[in-house]
Amino acid sequence: MSSKDGIGRRRLFTTAAAMGGTAALGGALGGQAHAATTREARTATGFGPVKVTASDAQYGELVHGANRRYVGSPEAVHLVDDVSQVAGVVQAAVTAGKRLTVTSGGHCLEDFVFHPDVDVVLNVSRLNKVSYDAGRRAFAVETGAQLLDVYTLLYEVYGVTVPGGICYSVAAGGHVSGGGWGLLCRPLGLIIDYLHAVEVVVVGADGKVRTVVATSDRNDPHRELWWAHAGGGGGNFGVVTRYWFRTPGATGTDPKKLLPKPPQEVYLSAVSWPWDSMTEAKFSRLVQNYARWFTTHSALGAPELALASFLVLTHRSSGQMAMVTQVDATVPHARAMLDDFLAAMGEGVDVRTGAVTRRFAEFGAMAEYAEPRRLPWLEATRYLGITNTNLTDPTYRQEYKSSYMRALFPDEQLAALWRHLTTDATLPGASITLSSYGGEVNRPAPSATGYPHREAFFKMMWMSLWNDPAQDADHIAWNRQCYADVYASTGGVPVPNDVTDGCYVNYPDNDLNDPRYNQSSTPWYTLYYKDNYPRLQQVKKTYDPKNFFRHTQSVRLP
Repeated sequence: MSSKDGIGRRRLFTTAAAMGGTAALGGALGGQAHAATTREARTATGFGPVKVTASDAQYGELVHGANRRYVGSPEAVHLVDDVSQVAGVVQAAVTAGKRLTVTSGGHCLEDFVFHPDVDVVLNVSRLNKVSYDAGRRAFAVETGAQLLDVYTLLYEVYGVTVPGGICYSVAAGGHVSGGGWGLLCRPLGLIIDYLHAVEVVVVGADGKVRTVVATSDRNDPHRELWWAHAGGGGGNFGVVTRYWFRTPGATGTDPKKLLPKPPQEVYLSAVSWPWDSMTEAKFSRLVQNYARWFTTHSALGAPELALASFLVLTHRSSGQMAMVTQVDATVPHARAMLDDFLAAMGEGVDVRTGAVTRRFAEFGAMAEYAEPRRLPWLEATRYLGITNTNLTDPTYRQEYKSSYMRALFPDEQLAALWRHLTTDATLPGASITLSSYGGEVNRPAPSATGYPHREAFFKMMWMSLWNDPAQDADHIAWNRQCYADVYASTGGVPVPNDVTDGCYVNYPDNDLNDPRYNQSSTPWYTLYYKDNYPRLQQVKKTYDPKNFFRHTQSVRLP
């Protein structure tokens, strides 16, 4: 779930599909009746670079992302629809001494793009083609391509996928560079584990703009730039225009064999626990059951890697907590595995599960999945991505925090979670989501890519969603107080140790920079990048020596 990881505005998407040749997909899926379109050849009319200023009617639509807490006032927003147009926009900003930021899908959760000090916003959302590049034997994905579009083309045409996030409208740009997470990560790893190459527009010490393609090849002189973009965060080194994906070690030229195949079918389950039946002991047992199952069943090669889940601990005022689980239905004893998992979650809790009849976190009700349903994988993926309206509310204001967990919860953390989820306040949009990791995510060494969190078994996301600006203080304070209390023993943040493993850069949190909230001796950059940060700084020095690309938590020059 983004970097956020809805049935959105309908936009035309085009393809030029040829098996074994080139297939290109642009735009966002405007609904579900689209399968035929991905197999039709259409002609797209390019609009070239467009400059939008405050005098244009559409300006207000282009100066904010999904989080309406942050609305910018740049001199101009530049929209491009071809990768060749990016360098010119960047060069003009460099020459004029203008501060430039970049947006692809609009899901940055902090003020990194729409900051008051930004002069120019480069909008690359129309760089949204997906194609098979025969020369590189890899699939090219432009950074504005939305995830559901990517999955649809790769699977419908080639029968393959990349293990990315759930939310349909998150774009590849920031999602990939931050590492990504999705329901296929346990059996397949992260999306960056299939990143073969990246194309980046960078600015040299002389102020000259150039375009660099960096690959994972050991003898590539730009390999460090590839390494940095495999989880080193967005907005740090340049403007990413394209990624190329291929399974490491894959041979041959058949595109159907160059990326992994997803499960043909999956079981999808959604269950809830009513808050009015919960005691502190039952709540603690439920949460610890989740932690215990994933810390126990996450070894490489374990059959349970076929199962992934996220447990949403909503605030009591929402009425019910919920959990969504997906299992590869084609593995041996898949349904029994799901049933055993659900039974393990309820062990010692003594609260009957029911249907999910209310909104939970960013998802809507899923009452029809109280009894697990067997679905084709792409249908299940589409359902989770676009059928809930919470992801498309254009007025949402948002606050997030994160942590990685390597072990069971200490008692004091469980007690703190209970205290803050059961306050007397009315905060139905407040929640903490536990998302499963382990398995293939943890196969690479922490230093193998810019993404260092290769030893965690699940991730936690603090989320508050609300609509009224008058409620800002209440929701932000709840997040801050709960987070600080849970990690009180380590200075209010989840420092890397035997229990916690830092924070997820795709859920950025400016509070980590602030000594009022981070009272540990561990700086924000170590929470995100651990021991990889000095190496990321060297990449910054090489490819962005003028620190042209910067934001509140961008990689600093050494």
